[in-house]
Amino acid sequence: MTRLHDHLAEAIKDPDPIRVSSAAGDDLICLRFETMKVYSALGAVRHLLETGRVRPGDTLIDSSSGIYAHALALACHRYGMKCHIVGSTTVDRTLRIQLEILGATVEQVPSSNNLQLDQNLRVRRIGEILRDNPSYHWMRQYHDDIHYLGYGAVADLVARLVPAGPLCLVGGVGTGASTGAIAAYLRERGRDVNLVGVQPFGSVTFGAGHTQDPEMIIAGIGSSIEFRNVRHELYDRLHWVSFDYAMSAAVDLLRTSGVFAGLSAGAAYLSALWEHNCDRGRKHVFLAADTGTRYVESAFARHAEARPLASLRPREIDSLDELAVPWSAMSWDRRESAQARREECTTNPKGWPISHDRSRG
Repeated sequence: MTRLHDHLAEAIKDPDPIRVSSAAGDDLICLRFETMKVYSALGAVRHLLETGRVRPGDTLIDSSSGIYAHALALACHRYGMKCHIVGSTTVDRTLRIQLEILGATVEQVPSSNNLQLDQNLRVRRIGEILRDNPSYHWMRQYHDDIHYLGYGAVADLVARLVPAGPLCLVGGVGTGASTGAIAAYLRERGRDVNLVGVQPFGSVTFGAGHTQDPEMIIAGIGSSIEFRNVRHELYDRLHWVSFDYAMSAAVDLLRTSGVFAGLSAGAAYLSALWEHNCDRGRKHVFLAADTGTRYVESAFARHAEARPLASLRPREIDSLDELAVPWSAMSWDRRESAQARREECTTNPKGWPISHDRSRG
């Protein structure tokens, strides 16, 4: 029976589970979202209102490369909040017009081909706005653990799709509040889950800041600035994937399965295929966080350049010093980051039921 929703945000947040046709057979499932971060934004805004940290009519502000901007604008529209977005240059005209009609105010930093400069400019601009408007609430999607809250529902969905047996979850690390949260909720409920995170080269989150991919435009899954809500100790394996390989995989995913998804989905698909070949005892689920719409010109229009996936294989490394483009993979083994060890950070996220037990499964 079709459910009648009270708001579009509730209607579009649920993913389409798709069995991907490949050599992996029935053991590879794609969770294809229209806008995955709607879960994160709705959960966070709802919690802020329920705890009295914000009130209806207040202004919520954050920086975004696009997906979170749309999600936050929808959540603010749903709950009667004002929204201000400091956007990356990847926020295109189509998205910007949607945001403005939803009631959000949008400004973009000057165009730059340098990821670090783009992100630093956005964070600096947020600081300037908060100094002039101290009543605004900064959502801090890169740092606040509140963004984990909404993903318990995705963990429930995964548990219904695959009710028994060991799992492997593969997807972009991003702010940590997606792959990390889903896996942690599942483990809290007793599931044996291996978590494989996907990163672009140049991202500092797992120590690849010293590497560079000239064409890296995989927005949202890695950063040249620290993401403080990433819990490194949740991850079993890491894959670093170049633009070329992610594009090739995204094209293959569309060609073989009809799934039109972004570059992070392509990188996750490629990584999931490899992980399945290495461990056929698990069902593998990978996340496609958004559609491929904003990558049409930059990636999909170059489909003739896509490489056959059978010809691609990662460089298996034991040390971050060995990282190399176009594709590297490493067993992380649920280690804390060096930064976390230095800070001896033992604080639990705010209100989400995840323990510090690092035992497998």
